[in-house]
Amino acid sequence: MVLNGAEIVLKCLKEQGVDTVFGYPGGTILNIYDELYKHSDEFHHILTSHEQGAAHAADGYARSTGKVGVCMATSGPGSTNLVTGIATAYMDSVPMVAITCNVNLPALGKDSFQEVDINGITMPITKHGFIVKDVKNLADTLRRAFEIARSGRPGPVVVDITKDVTAAKCDYTPAQIADPKPKKSYTKEDVEKVAAMIAKSKRPFIYVGGGAIISGAHKEVRKLAETIQAPVCDTLMGKGAFDGTNELYTGMIGMHGTKTSNYGVSKCDLLLTCGARFSDRVIGNPKAFAKSAKIVQFDIDAAEINKNIKTDASIVGDLKDILTDLLEVLKPMKHEEWISEIEEMEKEFPLSYDKNKLTCPYVIEELDKATKGNAIITTDVGQHQMWAAQYYKYKNPRTFLSSGGLGTMGYGLGAVIGAKMGNPDKICVNVAGDGCFRMNMNELATASRYNIPIIEIIVNNQVLGMVRQWQNLFYGQRYSQTVLTDKVDYCKVAEGLGCKAIRVTKKSEVAPAIKEAINAGGPVVIDVVIEKDDKVYPMVPAGKPLTEVFDASDVED
Repeated sequence: MVLNGAEIVLKCLKEQGVDTVFGYPGGTILNIYDELYKHSDEFHHILTSHEQGAAHAADGYARSTGKVGVCMATSGPGSTNLVTGIATAYMDSVPMVAITCNVNLPALGKDSFQEVDINGITMPITKHGFIVKDVKNLADTLRRAFEIARSGRPGPVVVDITKDVTAAKCDYTPAQIADPKPKKSYTKEDVEKVAAMIAKSKRPFIYVGGGAIISGAHKEVRKLAETIQAPVCDTLMGKGAFDGTNELYTGMIGMHGTKTSNYGVSKCDLLLTCGARFSDRVIGNPKAFAKSAKIVQFDIDAAEINKNIKTDASIVGDLKDILTDLLEVLKPMKHEEWISEIEEMEKEFPLSYDKNKLTCPYVIEELDKATKGNAIITTDVGQHQMWAAQYYKYKNPRTFLSSGGLGTMGYGLGAVIGAKMGNPDKICVNVAGDGCFRMNMNELATASRYNIPIIEIIVNNQVLGMVRQWQNLFYGQRYSQTVLTDKVDYCKVAEGLGCKAIRVTKKSEVAPAIKEAINAGGPVVIDVVIEKDDKVYPMVPAGKPLTEVFDASDVED
């Protein structure tokens, strides 16, 4: 069959199982948008308020569903506005295809109107980038882009298409998704070596990262923990890979991890690292990290092995496969003394906050109660992000979406729209600080345009909370440019953008506001006003050993 380039783009998206696209039209991509008009019954196209919102929405869709997220933009500023969202997806290994269109082929390289080398710009923050200059290569390029995005360690791929290619015609042949299972690169001996190390261990600890979610290995992680009776901690990206209500769970590890996790990893004699990359926010001082332990790392990306922390054993491969093979050779074991020691730490060092006033932890606990821990929670970046990670009990994978690697303020609102589009039956909530909300609050207009029933909780302390916390603790309380006190009324902003708004200033108002938002049937903003100097504890100072973790009681002492 003979089709033009724009028709081929939509045929290929259909082949890949795409039903939802986030984007913003413009001159060079008009042919594709004209085709979308003709196929509006086959695709949900969400017109965002800004291209960055489209990239974050595609990211949230991908993280929450496991499918490849798709966003589109025109040339020049349209494509460059995607860059932050592409970088966010890259840092957190999110499968995404960004389709952009460029000027006509004869105009390339001539500083034409809205011409930009988007492949050159995004090269360091993508798995791969393509520019299509011949319509005959278009279908195969798009298929390859999706294959790259979803295979191995997932990530974003950019496909830039010149406008004349979207108008040119050629023969098109339908194809099936090519997704062959890669061969295992590890051996039975590799697995047996790790099993022998586990058998010798008296104090094993399991450290779980985002790779456990990407691989779908949450059941295997739980079985491993129960088989060898080992405590489990997670990273920010690993939330939900291990049930947060399980008695073996000790909480998050790292800068704002629990004392139990940080002390436990420092005391263990074997650390089993499942799909985690030893981020600087996790390990603190690398020379002091888990120095009493043999360290084992399981990861699909060979480049992560021995990159930040030297391992004593490692296996490169899909985590689900590795743990399945490991569980076949492991024998059940008990570590009652070690578990008792961990339980004593949990009793001595529980997470705590001031119960006498309205705080973000209280709001998160009430949200957990109202949703029974089954909502999809997205966040922006800062104190509210850490509180959402600490106080909501994530029982399932793909229910906590946050910018971990890049730390993108303004990520959450686009992401929660994407998550809701991919999971219409789930309650989807974004938790944002007021500083982050300002970054991309225009996407409330997107939610109201389509009446997408998302909940936006603004943790409003009128400061850049996390930066202020650092200024308070480490910069002599010099609050340079972190005070946001002004005349902005977020409820009026929300209502002006077509959303319902609720302001909360007392603890007694929290539960009714959440209930009202859940039952509203449309987008709702809850503006929660808290004090400006609430702090996230526990905390490990940057670059310090995990054993130097402190909390409010330590500061008071």
